Amino acid sequence: MVKTTVYLPEDLEVRLDAEAAATGVSKAELIRRGVAMVLEASTRPKRANALPVFDSGRPMSAEAMDDSVYEHIKERAARR
Repeated sequence: MVKTTVYLPEDLEVRLDAEAAATGVSKAELIRRGVAMVLEASTRPKRANALPVFDSGRPMSAEAMDDSVYEHIKERAARR
């Protein structure tokens, strides 16, 4: 987990303390739950549109790609 500092108005702090005491749930857990609820209810798209992915059919290493390009150049040069 990552530690984050949150500044709360005094009235929310008092209510948060009371809720934590009444439920036996830590203040940190109540805050995490509240943040999760806000984010789940958000109407903003959950993720940005993904970039298109193209599949060349088979993955090639950089060396294999170099060899393929070299062979292509060699074949074209032989046809001249």
